[in-house]
Amino acid sequence: MGASLLQPADFDRLRDLRAFRPQGVREALRDRARRDILRGDGRLFIVAADHPARGALAVGANPTAMADRYDLLDRLAIALSRPGVDGVLGTPDIVDDLAALGLLDDKVVVGSMNRGGLRGAAFEMDDRYTAYDVAGMAASGIDFAKTLVRVNLADPGTAATLEATAHAVTAAAEAGLPIMLEPFMSTWQNGRIVNDLSTDAVILSIAIAAGLGADSSYTWMKLPVVDDMERVMAATTMPTLLLGGDPGVHPDETFAAWEGALALPGVRGLTVGRTLLYPPDDDVAAAVDTAARLVHRDLT
Repeated sequence: MGASLLQPADFDRLRDLRAFRPQGVREALRDRARRDILRGDGRLFIVAADHPARGALAVGANPTAMADRYDLLDRLAIALSRPGVDGVLGTPDIVDDLAALGLLDDKVVVGSMNRGGLRGAAFEMDDRYTAYDVAGMAASGIDFAKTLVRVNLADPGTAATLEATAHAVTAAAEAGLPIMLEPFMSTWQNGRIVNDLSTDAVILSIAIAAGLGADSSYTWMKLPVVDDMERVMAATTMPTLLLGGDPGVHPDETFAAWEGALALPGVRGLTVGRTLLYPPDDDVAAAVDTAARLVHRDLT
């Protein structure tokens, strides 16, 4: 992973703040130095860390890779210190930790509204939002909202998900808060949910998600890199960040796919998590730097 940026004393202070002065956590988030979401080249590179709250702790063959919160925070500290990293995406527990550690100045903070449909649960498709809400994000100085929108035409739980997302989009627009929708067409297969990553399915998911809410002016898309991304990006006028996806065994192929998709009209950058935080060689800084240069071409 490289040299740690956080020391035991940093974690001592974090634990003490949470125990003795919890209001200091919100103050750290509210009072941090803010920035415009888009600036300079108009591109965004966001590191994602909202996986643990939805019960997804595995990375590759390690089923508990993200279970050590201190290790995760140290990896995030390294990522956020690298040139070209514009911000972080997380649930309140992650964002609050990072704010209390003083790591969010001049960063775009994306609040994950999370999902109630935990992986493997009988109620998995009932994806009601269980973390941030729009009012809370607006009050605490969160810059951006993010939702997952899995659409399963054979599962009635999807109806509640779509309704909740529509309300969130409307509320975000009223608050002037950009909101990023991550849509998928999903199916049950052998007792588990599988997202359809075919080009036509991704295009259909965009069409459904884009129509949610009473006001689309603040809506962004967060989309996977799939075959024929030209057709995918022709399906929306909304600003789009590419979804990094799960880490693979051939990172060079992953980076090449990102590079091609980043050149398409409407693509504004990347949102990547485990692929960069837990790379195969465990060199977080190098993986983040490679991705940052794909997003921000002026980096050397």
